[in-house]
Order: sequence, then C-alpha cells, then structure tokens
Amino acid sequence: MAKIVVSQFVSVDGVIEDPGGSEKWNRGGWAFKHDRGPEGDKFKLDEVMAADALLLGRTTYEGFAEAWPSRGGDFADKFNGMRKYVVSSTMDAAEWNNSIVVKPDQLVDTVTKLRQEPGGDVLVNGSAQLVEALRENDLVDEYRLMVFPIVLGGGKRLFADDGATSALRLMDAKPAGETLILVYERAKDNA
Repeated sequence: MAKIVVSQFVSVDGVIEDPGGSEKWNRGGWAFKHDRGPEGDKFKLDEVMAADALLLGRTTYEGFAEAWPSRGGDFADKFNGMRKYVVSSTMDAAEWNNSIVVKPDQLVDTVTKLRQEPGGDVLVNGSAQLVEALRENDLVDEYRLMVFPIVLGGGKRLFADDGATSALRLMDAKPAGETLILVYERAKDNA
C-alpha cells in the first residue's frame, strides 16, 4: 500500500516557506545557502525515485510546474513523468504532464484511495495548507524533514498553531552536510 509522505525543507523554527526563493518572499532562498552534502542529495534522489506520485497544493504545484518541465536528469525526468495531484478550489485543469485537479472536498476520498493502491510513496512537498488538512484527517503516514541551520523568525510554518495534535515516532535521524534529516512516522496511538 502507498504511503503519504510529507517531505519538507524546514528551518530550525519550523518555517517551510519559499526554501528555493521562487516565491519572491523577502526571506526566500534560505535552503540553498546551506550545503546538504552528498548524503542529502542522495536522500532526496532516492526519495523521488521510490515515489509514484506527488500531492501538492496549488501554489507549490504552480511553482513546480513552472520550474521542472524545462529541466533534465534523473530527478527531473522522474518528477515530470510521475502522476501529480493538485488540490485547488480555483483550478479546473492542470497542464503539467500527468496532472489531476482534486477539489478540497474530494481530498479525503482521493487520499484514502491513493493509500490503498499498491506502489510507491505519494510525496507532499511545500503546501502548508494541504499538509495541515492531511494531518487533521490523520492521513499522513510519514514526515521526512530536512532541517536547515537557520532561524527565519517568521513565515509559513509546517504545523499550524491551532492545528490538531499528532503523536509521532522517530524512525531515523542522520546528518547530511550542514542539515539534519529526521524521519517520523505516525504513532499507532495518535494523541
């Protein structure tokens, strides 16, 4: 069965906003100021190669759809070829190869069906509002966090201040260059 995996670049203070700088946020681009080393590059490549689909919010989807189709290489080829589900209340069609629009009221049913399919992981990148909706409905199986050595002091955070409580279990922790990779799974007895 497929797992829903939230994979995020995150600051020490929990910010996930604009790690690459493409959203033009005044603090954006912070992730690429730090070396994640060959271990971090391998982790991200292995993660994408083991996945069968992406599940994204509209803003992240639009940024990816603008950036990835013009790129090449193993990572880009996999990203461009895999199924993509974009959760949006405003989009009716998605142009990026193999993309399907999911309306917010279809999210739980769609993700429940995806989790029942055989195959690789369904990756969720960015998409703070989507992550919170998945978490509130207990639909996240695993979190893979690449923690960067920076405190941003503001911005969109991975977890909402008023969100649901979720118990997690640490599965792995390892350094990768200047970053730390933390892998958590949903605890069986969710708090």
